[in-house]
Amino acid sequence: MAFRLPVVADPVIPEGTDLSGSGRLPRWLKRPIPKSNANHMTAGLLDELKLETVCDNAKCPNRMECYSQQTATFMILGNVCTRPCGFCAVHRGRPPALPESDEPERVAEAAARLGLKHVVITSVTRDDLPDGGADHYYRCVVAVRERTGATTEVLTPDFVNCRESLHRVIEAKPTVFNHNMETVPRLYRRVRGPKSEYAWTLSMMKKVKEYDPEVKTKSGLMLGLGEERGELLDALADLREYDVDFLTLGQYLQPGEKYLPVVRYVPPEEFEELAEIAKGMGFKKVASGPFVRSSYHARDMAETDC
Repeated sequence: MAFRLPVVADPVIPEGTDLSGSGRLPRWLKRPIPKSNANHMTAGLLDELKLETVCDNAKCPNRMECYSQQTATFMILGNVCTRPCGFCAVHRGRPPALPESDEPERVAEAAARLGLKHVVITSVTRDDLPDGGADHYYRCVVAVRERTGATTEVLTPDFVNCRESLHRVIEAKPTVFNHNMETVPRLYRRVRGPKSEYAWTLSMMKKVKEYDPEVKTKSGLMLGLGEERGELLDALADLREYDVDFLTLGQYLQPGEKYLPVVRYVPPEEFEELAEIAKGMGFKKVASGPFVRSSYHARDMAETDC
């Protein structure tokens, strides 16, 4: 039975905050475009090596900042996802039959040329593959570590009800295993699709620690999808019950008209408050803010002692 925090009343919303998501973005969601030739260098390298990034495919608002700092989150297993998630801009449909066999070496090459000390690898969901792409994850992590010596972080799909696939990924010994909860139980299948299971997400985190206690675990949620304060805190308590080390909280931004609408724009002060609450619950490191995403400044978290 999960430890439950008492329900706290929702905070007063500052005047001018858009609660519907239908108007202009609030001032705190506007930011300057970084000016740097490194942005073009990173994009050119990824194009040369024919690599995908979640930065581009998911329309991440931090893409230009990260590219200008010569970093990116590699997205393996193609750019077509088999899940119809209601929040994600990655193209959905029928992927190519098999993963590209040389992709691990190309990811390692890019990591080496960018000089990355911490490499984040994510993917589309591949329900069409017997192992969900787990062995491909294994090969990518091993290739990057052998080529660069960098720490590694995997941000995986749920490999729903397939412990063998999860175990294969952990056999590669990533520094951090990340799988995003995304939202609260009440909204789970509406946000993540009918195949996703809240209980399985939690059990994955427990299994990771059982397979390899040295692997740090991480999860994240998007805010502004209609979650209530009490159920959000309950979800965070669930993650801590399953010994999740790191947490990210960020603002959901609707990538297009056909996706789930923004119910509320959460002000920065509330993100700061939630970070303090989460730290008090026992998370080793918390990144919480409107522009925070799963892999944003991921190296800082990975270097935290647990």
